[in-house]
Amino acid sequence: MSVDAVDRLLAIMARLRDPQRGCPWDLEQDFRSIAPHTLEEAYEVVDAIEQGETDGLRDELGDLLLQVIFHARLAEEGGHFGFEAVAHALEDKLIRRHPHVFGEAAAGEPGAVTEHWEAIKAAERRAKGEGESVLDGVAAALPALLRAEKLQRRAARVGFDWPDHRGALEKVREELGELEAELPQGDGQRLEAELGDLLFAVVNLARHLGVDPERALRGTG
Repeated sequence: MSVDAVDRLLAIMARLRDPQRGCPWDLEQDFRSIAPHTLEEAYEVVDAIEQGETDGLRDELGDLLLQVIFHARLAEEGGHFGFEAVAHALEDKLIRRHPHVFGEAAAGEPGAVTEHWEAIKAAERRAKGEGESVLDGVAAALPALLRAEKLQRRAARVGFDWPDHRGALEKVREELGELEAELPQGDGQRLEAELGDLLFAVVNLARHLGVDPERALRGTG
């Protein structure tokens, strides 16, 4: 995308948010009201990819870019940062997290690159004064299946994992048994907790089998 194209988009958003000449709907929005739309647009990008619709993907990426521009405009109006700061932060992050491309580090295999990436991210969290736990930085707002998988992958990196799928499968059986034991009691909170444990175990099994649990679940519909 050219600089002119970005500038035009920023100018359009500024006009939409103009207090005198802007759009009433756009003017009443804030970070929280826009957030659900941001999430929805991200999912529509994924859907276009899975459907193999390149024209649709172009349009959905535009809608997602609109969300970035909208949030940046809100931040600029609040005196926090603007779109340029977002772009510079991304530029710095990409260079910092790819020392095998922009620095002297060896590239290695893809798996080694991923490990290096995660180590850099952990160092960034420490620099921000965030917790030392390997589970820190996994967003609570992620879809539950995706969040469960990310937590499990983080835990696996420090050795908290089954050696293969058999241990994960046995854990599923164990959690199913605990759920069945709770059924006669009819305690809704306990049933919810046990069902959550079972779902978490199923996600772990899917990870060991190399299956995307989100895609697997969507495929049953």
